[in-house]
Amino acid sequence: MPSVPEPEEIGLAEEMPNESGQLSAVAASITAGAPGRWLRALTQWGLVSRAVVYLLLGYLALRIALAAVGGRTAEPASSAGAVQEAARQTWGQVTLLLLAAGFACYALNQLVEAVFRPGRAGSRMNRWRMRAVSCFGCLLYVAFCITTLSLLDSFGRVAGTAGSEQAQDTALTATLLRSGPGHLLVWVAGVLFVLSGLELGRRSVKLTFQERFVAELHPPWFGTVIRVLGALGCIARATVFVLVGAFILKAAVLGEARQTKGLDATFRSVAHAAYGRVTVTALAFGLLSYGLYCLLEARYRDLTP
Repeated sequence: MPSVPEPEEIGLAEEMPNESGQLSAVAASITAGAPGRWLRALTQWGLVSRAVVYLLLGYLALRIALAAVGGRTAEPASSAGAVQEAARQTWGQVTLLLLAAGFACYALNQLVEAVFRPGRAGSRMNRWRMRAVSCFGCLLYVAFCITTLSLLDSFGRVAGTAGSEQAQDTALTATLLRSGPGHLLVWVAGVLFVLSGLELGRRSVKLTFQERFVAELHPPWFGTVIRVLGALGCIARATVFVLVGAFILKAAVLGEARQTKGLDATFRSVAHAAYGRVTVTALAFGLLSYGLYCLLEARYRDLTP
């Protein structure tokens, strides 16, 4: 006996027959051919590069927490600082090129997800939320790629210090605050970072990142480990994004560029606050957890469009 569709299913089918059906057909066509295989390979490369950055960020943040005990200055804990740390190893220039290519691959993945993933959403609001998150991720990793490529030009020179990175962030913000459109751009950047942090916090509570995996993971304890790593990582990332966004908004409200704090300056400010070393240490372990989660995601994630 044929099953009768529920009213909600009828409404959903009527709401988005064209968009969902067309996107599914195109996605199936891509997946079945050579473009699908290349896309999966490039996405895995991007996820591994992403994992390397988060593992190095966690390591550098942990060094900041330990350095705060003795009043020492640690290496910059930012995406640029993480890339510089990777470049110090053997074949440093090759490492930079591989990371830049990985960031470009992940930016491409986010662009593809902005087009195809909303077709799996159950409501119009979820579709636009997915598009917004993926577009923000695409822009963020394009910026990481450009930053990494720019480091190739200065390869072999003295690496950036915590003070120099903060000075660069302050100078950029000061330039933007001098004009009306630039001031608005600072506001938009702060709001985007805060909203991204709130979205990551929502995902860590609802564990919605599990939808990315191909099937139920076995044995059960292995799936539990991945969920714990992903949840801890999302909480740490959410906290960092909200803190960075709050400092950017503070600079926009007060009109003072020195209020802006990048990732590295945020860690250092928190480290010198009450219970700051404990907080930065927790964030460091959260970022390390997310790096491990990204490696597992590269292996078990559903990489079809």
